[in-house]
Amino acid sequence: MVFPERFSDLPAATWPRLRALLDVPTQASETINMTIGEPRHAFPGFVGDIIADNLAGFGKYPDNYGTPALLDAIGGFLKRRYDLDMPHHQILTLNGTREGLYNAAMALCREEKNGAPVILTPNPFYQVYAVAALSVGAEAVYVPAVKETGHLPDFHALPADVLDRTAIAYICSPANPQGAVADEAYWRSLITLAEKHDFIIFADECYSEIYRDTPPPGALQVATQMGADPERVVIFHSLSKRSNLPGLRSGFCAGGPKSMERVRLLRAFAGAPLPEPLQAVAAAAWNDEAHVIENRALYHRKYEIADDILGHVDGYQSPQAGFFLWLPTEDGETSAVKLWQETGVRVLPGAYLSREINGDNPGKTYIRVAMVAPTQEMQRGLTLIRDCLYG
Repeated sequence: MVFPERFSDLPAATWPRLRALLDVPTQASETINMTIGEPRHAFPGFVGDIIADNLAGFGKYPDNYGTPALLDAIGGFLKRRYDLDMPHHQILTLNGTREGLYNAAMALCREEKNGAPVILTPNPFYQVYAVAALSVGAEAVYVPAVKETGHLPDFHALPADVLDRTAIAYICSPANPQGAVADEAYWRSLITLAEKHDFIIFADECYSEIYRDTPPPGALQVATQMGADPERVVIFHSLSKRSNLPGLRSGFCAGGPKSMERVRLLRAFAGAPLPEPLQAVAAAAWNDEAHVIENRALYHRKYEIADDILGHVDGYQSPQAGFFLWLPTEDGETSAVKLWQETGVRVLPGAYLSREINGDNPGKTYIRVAMVAPTQEMQRGLTLIRDCLYG
């Protein structure tokens, strides 16, 4: 049997790699998992009733592009949040945003652009970006998103010949894992660069509703204000973080009419639409802001707790948004093992979210800590981290 080579050099996946690293005893009597970004705040109380009221929908195939009610709800969110007027055909519901981040590249990456196409990705990054590049035969170029660049990728620093070959640039704002936010000036600069070198921006905005005071600007919002090519930006959003519904697997992407026509066409052949009872839940969630405001208030308190416990740590940077801490350490793997063995706290080595380029892995000297647990549990975990690693 001969198998394809395209995925043969993938590194070990994040979570199996972490389980192997921490497959050692701990002396702690209680454990605290602060690895995965799985929100543990309460999801909206209306979820169960809506599923019960729509049970009959499990007996038929769901709408592949999204029910009219769900598309209306998403359109309403985009209007309230970003003052965008998006018709149904420019929105596509997703079975989890990861699906869209992958399939949009399949649908929109050129086969050739001044040679083999390039897909840019921040480094560190959400791992689906790299797999999407590999799947379409593009060269993945990893752009450092480090302290010196404000923890956002400096695409302008790339050589002109690389930019001229670029078909797609992924960017996450608010950033996972660092919590940095691309402000309006950053978006304007990046959109101008994309116009100059003719590439598409894939803006992963899944953490957009968890922030301190000022709502992060959206890429499509800024592009529209600039009068940029409407096909220049595709945005991706999710209910996982906004509404504490990671198991619902509901998100959407939106963009220009020609881009979305191609993504929707691919979905018609290879999509996995969300069951209609779950689409009804998603519509209610996008229509409701009260639970989002309550959720954000919980994270405001968590930011304060983190700053109070870790503010004295050399190199600590309080996140602007999102729910991760990106904590400096001499070696992320060593620190993760030490924490687990001595305190029972599980964290993620930053190197597991990054790629080594020219001998340098920008995540190697960090750990990522998810502030998703109930407040008291999170506070206890951060205190243990402080006393074990920085005391």
